[in-house]
Parts: sequence; structure tokens; C-alpha cells
Amino acid sequence: MPKKSFYPWLVWFLTALFFFYKYLLQFSPSVMTSELMAAFSVTGAGLGNLAACYFYTYLFMQIPVGVLLDKFSPQKITAGAIFLCALGAFLFSHATSLYGACFSRALIGLGAAFAPIACLKLASVWFPPRRFALIAGLSMTVALTGAVNAGYPLSHLVSWFGWRDALVFLAIPGLVLALLFLVIVRPKKTSPGETIEKTPYSIFEGLKIVLSDKQTWLLSLYSGFAYAPFSVLGGLWGVPFLVAAHHLPRAAAAATVSYMFVGFGVGSPILGWLSDHFGERKPVIYFGTFLALGAVSTIIYLPNIPAFWLSMLMLTLGVGISGFLLCFAMVREVNQLVLAGTAIGFMNMFDSLWEAVSEPFIGKLLDLGWTGQLAENGSRLFSINSYHAALSILPIYYILSLICLYFVHETHGNQLIGEKKAAIPPKVV
Repeated sequence: MPKKSFYPWLVWFLTALFFFYKYLLQFSPSVMTSELMAAFSVTGAGLGNLAACYFYTYLFMQIPVGVLLDKFSPQKITAGAIFLCALGAFLFSHATSLYGACFSRALIGLGAAFAPIACLKLASVWFPPRRFALIAGLSMTVALTGAVNAGYPLSHLVSWFGWRDALVFLAIPGLVLALLFLVIVRPKKTSPGETIEKTPYSIFEGLKIVLSDKQTWLLSLYSGFAYAPFSVLGGLWGVPFLVAAHHLPRAAAAATVSYMFVGFGVGSPILGWLSDHFGERKPVIYFGTFLALGAVSTIIYLPNIPAFWLSMLMLTLGVGISGFLLCFAMVREVNQLVLAGTAIGFMNMFDSLWEAVSEPFIGKLLDLGWTGQLAENGSRLFSINSYHAALSILPIYYILSLICLYFVHETHGNQLIGEKKAAIPPKVV
């Protein structure tokens, strides 16, 4: 393959590896919940707040990250962000107080905030628009392997070496990736007939343009509701729920949750390709949302599901959730290309907001239903009824997401710029 055509894929792959690393760190607490509760003497709500510290900085940084990547070359910024993630993991492994642990998780969130936006921004720079949904889907496939490795393999590392040493092992590849990114990735050079668009707007002008678009708000609301169940089940409460409700050992529960990540990783490029091929976004998103609603409701409420079918339901849930990724293509299409980073950052902020709110909120609901049972290490044990009540918010999220989606305009995979996008009438699917 000629160097010219190979290099964009190399840039994409390194950025996708950062996306992979982001998910690996984000979901790592899911296999060490009891250890963290015992180490820092926290309740379910306290554990939720500890995990959510990641999302607080992640949420705060979304729009600034988008603006920075629109205004400046992303190479050094992204390398520095990867280093922050690795540093946060190392500090978390050595935390001796809850405050230190919260600071470390917040530092990881600060660096991780750059991963999805940098990946999609660089895809906008190095690849033609017609490939964007497919590249975004492939990016999620690579990223979700990080979530998979945060399940079953990481649970064994925790069992063999303890949660602290397991986190040290996670810090090392981050340092290596930061160095590789700094050495290999270069700004895209212009050539005759080829230009790179940089935003002509000031920071506040660009923000005003993005925030004044109603479709951007609707897509962001949908994205937040549709993605939150993925984070809740994959990040903190999925493994303990399966242990309590379906009587699985922790390693088996982590492996079962991993099927959701596999489904997401498989579904992302397939649904992205289908959407690009047929020139339709909303029908594919509707399909995924209804699929996810049915799967998550069955997992939560149906008792005595055999292990095989529970894994298949998790796989189905992941495929359904992956349809939300098309919203990133749509928000790019309803905004100017030079503001792609800002628009994607704004949407990702909503995903982070729902993640930051949902995990501690569900933890609080679990605490309200706690019957006083304790595990051998002193952590709280929650009943099946408590999990059913707390996780009922997830199907509600999907119902709200469908309401938002109804009012979203179909883009047909076309880039709608400036006043052109206002002329597109709504299409009800």
C-alpha cells in the first residue's frame, strides 16, 4: 500500500488505541467494586461518586477539548492527554485516601476527555466525508476491545495481583502510546488542490453557532439517554447486578458483561456501513434503540435466565446501543466542518453528564433499599429487588431517547452547511 494511503490509517489506528485505553481505564472499577468499597470504606453511593469523579472532569472538558482541537494541531495535545491518563492510573494505584482516589480518577477523566473527540476530529481531517460513519464505527470497535479487557482479563489480574498492582500494569502501556503518538503523528500538510479547513471563528463565535442549532441539542439529548445504560452496566453496576440477580461468580459476570462490549464493537461498523450505504440515519438509529430497550428490560426483569442466553442478551444490547454512534455523524452533518470538534465535544458532554449523574444516582437508590447485609470484606450487599428498582431508570432512558429522536431531522448522510441545513424539512420515520 502506498505510504500516502497508509499513513491516514496509521494516524487513525494510534488515535483509536487511545480510545481503547480510555475505555479500559473507564470501566476498570467494574471488576474491583468490593475491593474499592473496602479499601476506602465507602457505601454504594460513595463508590458511585468515586467512579463518577472520572466523568466530572471528562464532562467539564468536552467543549474546551473540541475547541482546542479545532483551533490547534491535535498531535501534541493528544499525546499529553494520553500521558495524563497513564499518570492518573498510577496515582490511583497508590491512593491511600478517598480524596486521593477521587483526584486520580478525575485526572484520568481529564486526559480521557480528548480520546473520542480527537479520534473523530482526525477522521474528519484524514478521510473523506463518505467514510465518516464507517471510520467512527471502526473506532468504536477498537475502543470497545478496551472495555472487554476491562472485564474478564482485568478481573483475573485483580485476583492474581490485587487491584493496586493491576492499575500499575494499566499505566505502562499509556506511557508507551503517548511516546508513539508524539513521534509518529504529524499535522496534515496541504498540497496543490488540497486544503485543510481551520475554523475562521473565534472560540465564542464557534460556540454560539453550535449552541444555536436545535438539531444539535436534540441529537445530544438522544445520545446522552441512549448511551448511559452502556456506561452504567459496563462501568460499575453490571457485574454486581449479575452476581446478585443471576447468581454468577464475579469472573463469569464480568465475562458476560463483556458480551455487551463485543456487541457494541461488532454493531458499530455494521450499522455505520448500512447507514452510509442506504443514505439513511434515523431508521438505523430507531432499530438500535428498540433493540436495546427490549434487551435491557429482559436482562433486568426476567429471572432465571440461563448463562448462554444472558450472554446473547448482552450481545444484543451492545449491538442496539451501538446505533447511537450515528448521532456523531449526524451532528457533524448539521454543523460546519470547521466546527466538527466543537459540535462533537458538545454532544459528548451530554453523554458524560448522564454518565456522571446515573452511576451515583443508582448507587443512592441501592443504598435506600439496603437491608443491612455485608460481605466478608465489609462492603454492602444489595438485594435483587433493590437492583430491579434502581436499574429501572435504564428502560426509562430509552423511552426518553425515542421521544428526542422523533423530532430529529434526517440528514441522509449529507453534509449540511450554514443556511442550507435550515432548509431541510423534518422527516418522520
